[in-house]
Amino acid sequence: MSPAIHPALAKLPAPRCSFTSDNSAAAHPSVMAAMLAANNGHALAYGADPWSEQTQQGFKQMFGADSEAFLVWGGSGANVMALVSLLQAGECVVCSDQAHIAVAETGAPERALGAKLLLLPSVAGKIHPEQVAALGRTLGSQHHPQPGILSLTQATEMGTVYSAAELKALCQAAHQLGMRVHLDGARIANACAALGGTLEALRSISLDAGVDVLCFGGTKAGLIGGEALIYFHTEHARRAKYVRKQVNQLPSKMRYVAAQFNALLEDELWLTLAAHANRMAQRLYLATRDIAGLQYAQAPITNGLFPTLPAACIAPLAAWCHFWEWDSSQSQVRWMTAWDTSEADVDHFAAGVRALLQHYTENGNAL
Repeated sequence: MSPAIHPALAKLPAPRCSFTSDNSAAAHPSVMAAMLAANNGHALAYGADPWSEQTQQGFKQMFGADSEAFLVWGGSGANVMALVSLLQAGECVVCSDQAHIAVAETGAPERALGAKLLLLPSVAGKIHPEQVAALGRTLGSQHHPQPGILSLTQATEMGTVYSAAELKALCQAAHQLGMRVHLDGARIANACAALGGTLEALRSISLDAGVDVLCFGGTKAGLIGGEALIYFHTEHARRAKYVRKQVNQLPSKMRYVAAQFNALLEDELWLTLAAHANRMAQRLYLATRDIAGLQYAQAPITNGLFPTLPAACIAPLAAWCHFWEWDSSQSQVRWMTAWDTSEADVDHFAAGVRALLQHYTENGNAL
């Protein structure tokens, strides 16, 4: 049974969408149409089809002829595949203490790798080159796992982004220790949109920064489901096709994943959709930042907002329009916009937040 809607919200129009996650959004109509068009007759499996070849060429146009794309089912699987293909015996994976691979993948990397995740303290989800360089003290010691991979998240779990200069410095620090760099780009489109919104901006925070393997997110960017792992160096890609099968990330009817990406890459639709999601987050911030009892540590950079609000208000508001609580110790929540979030959705939600918190304040901090 659904919880009753609070009286302060009962007469307000609820948003058409939730603010749970861009993972909850529908697939873009162009993606649906591309899949339907691909659903005609027989095609060879496992990527030996024209749709998959088109995807490969599309990514080569973006990242250069030496790059190689591997399509997979989902984000966690993509991360596991990348890490397994790069890690060597006796090594560990270094990442932020808020990285998705550390806090939201149920230990999948550790289980698949049989290796340690070494977590570095972060601020707003970001780590710094000095922290990576300090790992040099363990090099050569048989009593310590050797730093093998630096895994970075762009945009971070806190919605922040690394600048091109920051990423380049991190990659340089890692490479000086002989490490490889994996970039978890489940929301790379949103980060790129925030950093200039051009193909040059995308390259500056991936290939040109020194990243070795990029997970180019599709599921959160408008696909039904699918991610692309982009290997920038032939030597790293050599094992990838075997690892993909081994970690259960090889789609048999790959044309359907490829068709989705072809729609997303055409005319840079991925960037258009991400820029819209970012704008909707900014609109929500501007519409709510003056509400008494609600606080932001910073304005949104991408499509995630992380305000704190009175604990008593969280459940009633989420019952009216769903979102996730983020850090209960601080009464912090996460509001996320997506490619299909409309201005009306934002305005309705902001009106609901304002109405509930005003009711709470006017009634002596009680609901």
